[in-house]
Amino acid sequence: MNRMPVVFSGHGSPMLALEDTEVTRGLRSVGEEITAKHGKPKGILAVSAHWYTRGSFLQREEKPRQVYDMYGFPDELYAFRYPAEGSPELADAAAELLREASGVPEVTVDNSWGIDHGTWTVLCHMFPEADVPVAQLSVDASASPRELYDIGRALAPLRDAGYLIFASGNVVHNLRRVEWDNPGGSPETISFNSAVIRKVQARDDAGLMDYAGIPHADYAVPTPEHYLPLLYALGAAEGEAPRLFNDQSEMAAISMTGFAFGL
Repeated sequence: MNRMPVVFSGHGSPMLALEDTEVTRGLRSVGEEITAKHGKPKGILAVSAHWYTRGSFLQREEKPRQVYDMYGFPDELYAFRYPAEGSPELADAAAELLREASGVPEVTVDNSWGIDHGTWTVLCHMFPEADVPVAQLSVDASASPRELYDIGRALAPLRDAGYLIFASGNVVHNLRRVEWDNPGGSPETISFNSAVIRKVQARDDAGLMDYAGIPHADYAVPTPEHYLPLLYALGAAEGEAPRLFNDQSEMAAISMTGFAFGL
């Protein structure tokens, strides 16, 4: 099997799972292109903003639970099922790579979480049959941006074994500045998002790790958990040119920008 791509996707509102929009069609197109060009992934290692931990943890279960880590949404969203199997084999391979790598945090197996909405609301469009096993890796809040990038680098060999590395967050994510009647992005969102796109396209990975220096970072990244998954993806695809998709924003302060590497 040829080398699997790396994908970073914005996920936004959990209602994404039930929608048929330009964003979901973009996700579906990326999933279809991955399968057409590279074959169906053997498994997916998912890094979600919604599993934000002190330390680095891997979910290793044959049948991980679907986590509904959101509140106040319609009943139909909580009834939605994405019954992907787990992949202990993938979790073991990822753990071994991280144990062998130097300069990255120690990783521990933790099955207390599962597959959260940062993962399943996106994958249900990319792989709607839920027929690709998923193992989830937490975002380590105690690690530096460089260490998160290096975790991605250490995991890159999984791609040669047929595994897709998938990171889910948002380049801009500021729920306090959401404007419900604004279908696009605020000036601050557009500025920060555009700067990140330029840096990803130029592979200015150092500048992306030092995201606090990008204008409007305080607005775009008031807390880091939704931005940091991008660093895992950049490390796993070091030096590779990105494919930009879903370059749009919602509710003023959320960007749905996605990047595919090696596609």
